[in-house]
Amino acid sequence: MKSVWFAGSAMIALALTSCGNDSRERKVTEPAPVELEEEAALDQRVADARAAWAAKIDLTERDKFTYANYHEAVVRHVDFDLTADFDVKVLKGSVVLTVNYIDPEASRLILDTNQLTVDSVSAITNEGPVALDYKIGQQDPLLGSPMEIELPSQYEKIEISYRTSPEAEGLQWLNPEQTANGESPFLFSQFQPLYARTMAPLQDTPAVRITYSANIKTPPGLRALMSANQDRGPLDGDYRFEMPQPIPSYLIAIAVGDIDLIDIDDQIAVYAENYILSASADEFSDTPKMMEVSEAYYGPYLWDRYDMLVLPPSFPFGGMENPRLSFLTPTLVAGDKSLTNVVAHELAHSWSGNLVTNATWRDAWLNEGFTSYVENRIMEALYGVDRATMERSLDLKSLKRDIEEAERPALTAFKMPEDLAHPDDAFSQVSYAGGMFFLKFLEERFGRETFDTFVKRYFSDFAFQAITTEDFLPYFADNLWAKDPDAVTREEIEAWIYEPGLPLTVEDPQSDAFEKVSDQQAIWLSGGDANDIQTEAWTTHEWLHFINGLPDDLPLEQFEALDARFDLSNAQNAEIANVWYLKAIVANYEPAFAPLEQFLLSVGRGKFIYRLYQTLVKNDRRGWAKNIYDRARPGYHPIAQSRIDEIFN
Repeated sequence: MKSVWFAGSAMIALALTSCGNDSRERKVTEPAPVELEEEAALDQRVADARAAWAAKIDLTERDKFTYANYHEAVVRHVDFDLTADFDVKVLKGSVVLTVNYIDPEASRLILDTNQLTVDSVSAITNEGPVALDYKIGQQDPLLGSPMEIELPSQYEKIEISYRTSPEAEGLQWLNPEQTANGESPFLFSQFQPLYARTMAPLQDTPAVRITYSANIKTPPGLRALMSANQDRGPLDGDYRFEMPQPIPSYLIAIAVGDIDLIDIDDQIAVYAENYILSASADEFSDTPKMMEVSEAYYGPYLWDRYDMLVLPPSFPFGGMENPRLSFLTPTLVAGDKSLTNVVAHELAHSWSGNLVTNATWRDAWLNEGFTSYVENRIMEALYGVDRATMERSLDLKSLKRDIEEAERPALTAFKMPEDLAHPDDAFSQVSYAGGMFFLKFLEERFGRETFDTFVKRYFSDFAFQAITTEDFLPYFADNLWAKDPDAVTREEIEAWIYEPGLPLTVEDPQSDAFEKVSDQQAIWLSGGDANDIQTEAWTTHEWLHFINGLPDDLPLEQFEALDARFDLSNAQNAEIANVWYLKAIVANYEPAFAPLEQFLLSVGRGKFIYRLYQTLVKNDRRGWAKNIYDRARPGYHPIAQSRIDEIFN
């Protein structure tokens, strides 16, 4: 019987071929073809929608945020040989690129660079090195510069000698006085979404996956770590790393510093500076349980080890999912495991994002939405339905805020617009919480057991591949929707994916715990005594719900009453302190400003400081905030510096 399978996994494999994925990476467990007789029996709505979505697959689509000619020649392996020079704050040395040629006529290799100084380029041949001509194009503020290497022959290995810039946006160099012990310097990277090109000449796009190896030299006594197998040998300043699984360039990571470790079990360790190491190991001790839950739901963990590195406070994110070595902010160490959902999130990326990757940043919801959904499932399995519901309730509020504050409606749909100005614009709660709520919608419509089977197969079928939204939708139609055509409508699916704003079918999570908090809050706001508010059993989530629910016009005497009872202005939990400061700024509650100043001087996490500076500027505190920023800026990560510069400019 003739198959009508025309644009699902087969077309995806062809699309990946055009993006340079080799046969190993294109090996997909295809869904069973839909035969003509079966097609006739399918609900026609599913068949029509599937055909329409499959027709959107563009085999020529490329990542607009890269110069790389990965449709012609694609880098498959990278071997770094670098020295971390803290005196001048550069990485210097060489990189050897192993190249596969997609186009038999390809006579050039185009790479992404940003503020790199290139000394030489040569091909490695059996007869010795062959010097190659190259040129570096004009610098673009966002994309950096294209590096075009002329190829008189299709050489397999190309060596580039170079050094980074002290101002590289993807690398932060901390002086000893900026670290916990005050004696040793620290280096760490942050390459998502397009800053790997500040560390090396690469095809810096999620559409291209590479394996890598590295030899890293450091001052003796400092430990080097990478998103690879860790070298646990002596701290002699000479380290070797291997990453055998293919990853996109944004998942390369490096850190160097006075770092020690504690093993949680034989697969998981925590690395950190000594001042926070023991507390971090205690805080993240449930990570092995998170791993067990994830594997039970979504299939085997394919990255061997899962280690975590707690970075200095200037790290601008909650976490970064670098494979084998998640980077984490110290603000997660709250002492009660109340913020470990971020650990669950980074671990979940081991399946969504790291294993199955968005091919372009226009499809960031495929990374972040799936990850946020898996994160919430992990939290539910470990800590109960109430906690998972509270977290979704808070996420829904954040999602609504981001939709309301979006610069334009096109940025509130999952599929980002073709004229997306910066990849960072794709990383709002639309991709994170919005994607999670979409998958929660599918789970409710198709049933959890059926949906779990679908997600597990999705991760397996597309393992170590890069896909787009238009690859996902036909796959969804064949492997989930076709089994229950009445579960959803095409209009509902497209409202989630392509239409701006919040779909009418979004879940409204209702938490009994939050209702009890709201009841106490209502009594207090109507004239009750702050001493009567019972908070002994509250978690961070209840506190966030309580503070976020305070009216903007709350009288100052009620601010004073809360502060006198709970000392919120000096809260040690960064999440609680942050939302309290936001309320205090709007109300001009003066006692909070001195601790807020210390918070801004000591915390570099963008989730907190961006909105705090924005709120200060909007509420007539621009001069005060600018004075703090001028002092804090040298300690912030370059990514944070750039974002906050825009706020003041």
